[in-house]
Amino acid sequence: MSRARVGIVLRGGRVLDPGTGRDELADVRMAGGIVTAIDKRVEPTSGDHVVELEGMLVTPGLVDPHVHLREPGQEAKETIATGASAAVAGGFTTICAMPNTQPVIDTPERVRDVVERGRSVGMARVLPIGAATVASAGEIPTDAKSLAAAGAVALSDDGQPIATAELLARVLGGAERAGLVVADHCEDLGLSRGGAIFAGDVADRLGVGGIPPEAESAAVERDLEVLARVGGRLHLCHISTAESVRLVREAKQAGLPVTAEACPHHLTLTVDCVESEGSIAKMNPPLAQSEDRAALIEALADGTIDCVATDHAPHTNAEKTRSLGEAPFGVIGLETAFGVVYTELVVRGDVSLRTLLARMTVDPARAFGIARGRLEVGVPADVAVFDLDQEWEVEPERFRSKARNTPWSGAKLRGRPTLTMVAGEVVFDGR
Repeated sequence: MSRARVGIVLRGGRVLDPGTGRDELADVRMAGGIVTAIDKRVEPTSGDHVVELEGMLVTPGLVDPHVHLREPGQEAKETIATGASAAVAGGFTTICAMPNTQPVIDTPERVRDVVERGRSVGMARVLPIGAATVASAGEIPTDAKSLAAAGAVALSDDGQPIATAELLARVLGGAERAGLVVADHCEDLGLSRGGAIFAGDVADRLGVGGIPPEAESAAVERDLEVLARVGGRLHLCHISTAESVRLVREAKQAGLPVTAEACPHHLTLTVDCVESEGSIAKMNPPLAQSEDRAALIEALADGTIDCVATDHAPHTNAEKTRSLGEAPFGVIGLETAFGVVYTELVVRGDVSLRTLLARMTVDPARAFGIARGRLEVGVPADVAVFDLDQEWEVEPERFRSKARNTPWSGAKLRGRPTLTMVAGEVVFDGR
């Protein structure tokens, strides 16, 4: 039942908002789609609906800057409706949709179409990312200003790197004039071509081509050199290696306007997982080594990496059950992301809860210039509620996503999403 037009009081939860610094037991009242009060005790007015949340964590709705929704053109894998529904089941209220659909989201009309489809679904807020080049073909930059005016929040050719330094310079310039960030998939295709998983002993044992870590770090280095030369705003997608972390840290220390993301799978798994999970654990960039994972966790904790992004990449079961060499890259993550990183990083003491929430709310919003990720009076009432103590099992057959390609099937996690609200309306209730 929609309650956006009446008041709702979330009572007695732990309200934790890294963006404002609030961390206390408090009530939150919402009405008319916005937050109207946050206090230790908020008295409901006539007609308010009270939701008791004692023992629960109440946060800003999570923000995911990197999601593949597959619509238009690949609806057998996912749709805007199923992806947005999966998002709210994971506590995400804002998701940024990558443009590598069929056709590619490279015109204002296609951007507006994604905006309208997302709005009609009425689940998570779906914010399109426009293609950096026409058809993501790596030749001609798109019209950044017209894409921004239509509703694009960034430019990217994700799935493919921006092909050359000269082209990246032109894309950064156009994006800067349009007020957009460029999100690049960092991969040197000459180094990665023919590879399926991380180069090394596991690839050798499984008899598949390996992708060396330099395939990513060489592209990161190139991108940072171009950024230093021409300016603009650069966001590096799915960083996965220790060398990439080092390069980003040094760039930030030098004052370059760069942000970076890491994915739950790279933060919690290593290439060894491929031996047990096979093609389900095949993604690009590939799962790396334990020292790379350790570097990512340290970078997430100290802010070198700005945000956790799922890189939710749905595929059909028929595709992901192919051989390791033939299966497509990608895993899904919207419905498991918070539980995975909370269980593996926070419960184990590697990252604080406040830091993790910052990297999943206000920091990704800030990286993309999105006015979301905070929980304070006067902002849209996008809220997520989690039960940090309840253990739950990942059951892919119950996912809202169309896809089932997750390496966490059967895993026992903590940090279960229990309630998600967008503009003060309940869009997921798992209590």
